[in-house]
Amino acid sequence: MPAETAEYRRPIGLAVLLIVAGLLGWYASFDLTLEKIQTLINPDYVPSCNISPLVTCGPNMASSQGSVFGFPNPIIGVAAFIAPIVVGMAILAGARFAKWFWVLFNLGFVGAVAFIVWLMSVSIFVLGTLCPYCMLVWAVVIPMFWYVTAYNVKQGHFGNGRGSREIAALVYPWVWTLVLLSYLVIVVLAQLRLDALTTILRTL
Repeated sequence: MPAETAEYRRPIGLAVLLIVAGLLGWYASFDLTLEKIQTLINPDYVPSCNISPLVTCGPNMASSQGSVFGFPNPIIGVAAFIAPIVVGMAILAGARFAKWFWVLFNLGFVGAVAFIVWLMSVSIFVLGTLCPYCMLVWAVVIPMFWYVTAYNVKQGHFGNGRGSREIAALVYPWVWTLVLLSYLVIVVLAQLRLDALTTILRTL
């Protein structure tokens, strides 16, 4: 235990990422929830995120996939994004979490990534749209997933050995490259399927 205590360093950078990304994700989810409520109150209401036929959130909200659990998907974000904000604030306040907590926290991000990958595929390949608020959610979940996973490997929270922890410690400063590659995959898919760049430039 003393050795673990001596080696422990508060992940301040990770905490800041969780707070900032969590706040952005919560804002996007909350605003999208408000837009959905407005469309339910007034069927003629045009959401403010309907920027063009391609960059729009109306079709996403109106689709069956937009309420996959029987209620609007953004409500999930309003509830779920509180978690990284609270965890990040707790870390800054000096809190330490048990390994099992970090593993469960990581599993939450695995589920989040799986969910947004599915929603992303529906948006690009089925609906043919790029929802601005949805893309903001994608943009914040991806780095949180990669950095939380890398941190857990680096700290040995998955029960991995010292060798893998040392490798993870060396790789950790370069996790941003995985984030950029993930963004690049989304851009390429959107471009190949929707010719997104050309369409967006024409609307500017």
